[in-house]
Amino acid sequence: MKKYIPLALRIIVAVILVQTLRFKFTAHPDSVYIFQTVGLEPYGRIATGIAELIAGILLLIPRTVWMGAILTLGIIGGAIFMHLTRLGIEINGDGGLLFGTAVLTFILSGVILYLNRKNLPFKLFKN
Repeated sequence: MKKYIPLALRIIVAVILVQTLRFKFTAHPDSVYIFQTVGLEPYGRIATGIAELIAGILLLIPRTVWMGAILTLGIIGGAIFMHLTRLGIEINGDGGLLFGTAVLTFILSGVILYLNRKNLPFKLFKN
């Protein structure tokens, strides 16, 4: 049972990352609004989508889980920062769902990184 929980966490985060790609790559009005508001439309939207795709793939490959977790923390950390500084918690009446999903993804990525700390090629945590 213990070995399935880390896998489930990785799958959950990868699914969250990959499911948002259709909004970014199809120029969904909400996605365009977000990236226009932060001044990164369209290049930031596409680049973020590509980075999220790469992170999602890395999370699913056992040898690269730690890379995917670090990349996810960076991407989602940036999203949380933008929510707190420019966008606000609620986007277009979503009740804070997008922000909440970002926070959940950030926390789960941190847990994934911690669970895979022994695979890091450098010291990040005390053992």
